[in-house]
This record gives sequence, C-alpha cells and structure tokens, in this order.
Amino acid sequence: MPATSHLSSVYRPDFGLCTDLYQLTMAAGYYQQGMHERKAIFHLFYRRPPFGGDFALAAGLPLAIDLIKGLRFSADDVQYLGRLKGNNGTPLFKEPFLNYLQRLKFTGTVHAVPEGEIVLPHEPLLRIEGTLIECQLLETALLTVMNFSTLIATKAARVKAAAGEDTVIEFGLRRAQGIDGGLTASRAAYIGGCAATSNVWAGRYYGIPVKGTHAHSWVMSFPDEEAAFSAYAEAMPDNGIFLVDTYDTLEGVAKAIETGKELRRKGHEMLGIRLDSGDLAKLSIAARELLDEAGFPNVKIIASNDIDEHTILSLKKQNARIDTWGIGTKLVTANDQPALGGVYKLAAIQNEKGEWEPKIKRSDTLAKVSNPGKLNVRSFHFMERGTSTPHGRVLYNEFDGTDMKSYTLENGEKVALHQHDAMRETDLLVPVFVEGVLNYAPPTLQSTRASALKNWRWWSDGKEGNQSTAYLESRLYDLKQSMLAE
Repeated sequence: MPATSHLSSVYRPDFGLCTDLYQLTMAAGYYQQGMHERKAIFHLFYRRPPFGGDFALAAGLPLAIDLIKGLRFSADDVQYLGRLKGNNGTPLFKEPFLNYLQRLKFTGTVHAVPEGEIVLPHEPLLRIEGTLIECQLLETALLTVMNFSTLIATKAARVKAAAGEDTVIEFGLRRAQGIDGGLTASRAAYIGGCAATSNVWAGRYYGIPVKGTHAHSWVMSFPDEEAAFSAYAEAMPDNGIFLVDTYDTLEGVAKAIETGKELRRKGHEMLGIRLDSGDLAKLSIAARELLDEAGFPNVKIIASNDIDEHTILSLKKQNARIDTWGIGTKLVTANDQPALGGVYKLAAIQNEKGEWEPKIKRSDTLAKVSNPGKLNVRSFHFMERGTSTPHGRVLYNEFDGTDMKSYTLENGEKVALHQHDAMRETDLLVPVFVEGVLNYAPPTLQSTRASALKNWRWWSDGKEGNQSTAYLESRLYDLKQSMLAE
C-alpha cells in the first residue's frame, strides 16, 4: 500500500533546515525588530509558461503540505544553528532567537490550487497567510517542491498529448537529478499522464504502477540472443518483453519471434519488444511487419532512447509503428527547460495598527512586477449539455470583496463581466490549512491524474475563449497602477 504521507515518510519529520541561510538571517532580523509575528501574505506563482506553452499543470501540493506540517526545528537543529559563526567569528544567531525557533510551529492559513489544475502565469499556486517569520521560513522549501513538481507534470502532460492514445511509461530514475529528484519526478510524471514508472521506490510509496523490460547487459551475459531471450522467457513467462537491439535489431526481432513461439507452445504469450536505438521509424515499421507475418499482431512495440514530445510528433509523422513510449532523461530532467522559475512574493503585511497594507515589487521588466493584495483566481466555465468548458480566468483581490463587475485588459480597457445562465464560476484556490490546522485531504494520486488529463485536454483543444494569461479584476488593476505610480 502507498504511504499516506509523502516527504516525512521518506526523509525526516522536521523540515525547518530545508531553507536558504538568508531566510534564517531575515527571520533573525524580524525577531530583533519585533516584527516577526506581524501577519503577512505571500503568493507562490510562476511568471512564464514552461516549454514555450501557454500554461502549466499544478503539482506538488501534498509535498508542500508535508513541508508546512514539518516547519519545526529540533534540538539538534537549533544546536547546529547555534554553532554557525558570522564573519567576525561570533555566533551568527543569538540565543533568544534560537529559543524562539525551537518553539516555532506553523499557525497560519494556506490556500492552494489543487493538483492537476491548469495554472496561468501570475496565478498563485499557493497563498500563505501567517506570521511574517513563518511565511518567510517556508519560502525556499515550498518553491523547491512546487517548482519541480509542476515543471515535470507539465512536461509529462505535453508528452502524453503528443502520444495520444499510446501508452507512456516514465523510465528516468537513472538520469534523474538525485534519488530525491527521481522520486518526485516519478510522482509528477504520473500526474501528467504517464501510465507507469520503472522506479520501484515510487511504486512503493505512491502506488504508481511499475513496469520494465531487461537491459543490454542481460543479453550480453549469455552466449547469444536466443539463449538470453529464452532464459528471460523462462524467468518471466507472462511478462516477456525483449530488448532487440543489442546487436542487429531486425535479427533481434526475428529471434524474439522464435522465443514468442516457444512461449505460446507453453501456454504463454509474448507481450512486446523494445527498440532503444537506430532509426525508430523505419525499424518499428519493419518490426511490425515481421511480427504480423509471424502471427503476433498483438505484440506491442516499445520505443525508448532520449524521447520527448518533439520526438514523438516527428516519429508519428513518419508513420512509426510504436505502441508504447519509454520516456527517461528528457522528462525527469525537463531537458529543454530544467527549471520552472516560480517565485514567492510578499503581497500584503499588517502595520502596527493591525491594518493590511498591500505590497508590490517594481521592476523595469514587466513580467517581474508582482500583484498586490490577497489574491484569488475566479475561473469561468460554460455549461452546455452537462459538460463544462473553461472560458477564462480573472485574478482578483479578496480585500475588495468577491463580487466582480469588470476586468481590465493590458491596455487599460475595462470589460464588463456579463453573467450568463450557461456560465459557472468558481474560485480556484481552496483552503488547505486554517490557523495552523490541516483542513484538506488530498485526493488519491489516481484521481488527481484523471483530473489532470481532463483539464489538460480542456485547455489544449483550442476552444474559443481560452486564454494564456489571467486578466486582472478592475479594482486590482487600478490598485496596481496607483502603487506603481507612487
């Protein structure tokens, strides 16, 4: 059975030290200034869609929940911090601050986009409201899991979209960025549309189906391919998938066919062959002909070898006869864009009177200008014949209330929000923690994957009205412009 928790079941229960040093030095500064328990609001979001697309697929929320629950510093953690020295050789952190850290736990409120939802640039994947010190100390850890998970889930969704009805299996553990990166990548790839993984650890902890064949080393360990295939068929009579390109690929297919006939005589069936090199289009076409002529029309052809969505589309244009795609390096490393670039920005803070003050980050680069306030995302769907089609998104400030009259385009033009009987509107962010108490039960990974596949199809089908940027509700737009003008 898969574990009910995530990071804490694999690593450790306390995650206070999963941070950058400057988060702790800022925290110490807040403590010294008496600001540490002022309430603040931060948003975690990305600025530009990955892989040249229009949107991303949210992933990583259960991992983020574990990190928030684990915002604690053990006695050993505090002793370690107490041994750190500044440039002058004196302790970097003072004892009262270290004592405070040992008592710290998360008491704030978190809203999040559920896993498997589509997120547009500048829409918050997470909204964290709590004391300034606890929000600050969560920044690095939350960015770590949300950035990577969302990136890999998005890449996997793109691969699955290119593959269409074909099966996609994630084969990337050996090329992943560390064991922990491999585990997170397997989970995110499954959400994005992979049907299985070769990563047995991910299968154990997350309940993901595990699949695999054999390596070239198996074939090379025997005198010839016939002996290797026969021995593998004996060991795995109902799981016979043979890697056929150790020497000559088409000869390997012929020898796999002979092994398949041997299996059939014993009451079993060969499942597939795997191609891992060469001209995959030509070889798959030739292999399909050999298999069909020999009476094996149901044997699957599996392809691997540095494949991604671009390779799949190219091979399909060449009429390749491939049924299953094994995706490794280019998926788990997000080879063409190895980082999402998500950020974590302060958007509001309470002053000494307890009044909320919006905050904004200015920049000469338009994409780096943040949005102020307590943000949420209103999603609009058209309802027709029992189906729901996404139409658009509006980013709004909850401090202005939830009733919307209009949104504003980039050129400043206000557009009225007309209500239609056929339109349904929902807020994207859901409560996860309320005043420090976990208030959310993540759905099963299988349910999340199903939602992700459906949402990706919705937003990818080119229906009129879909957008690649969230509009700003008019009052939020006006607030942002006034703050920039001050």
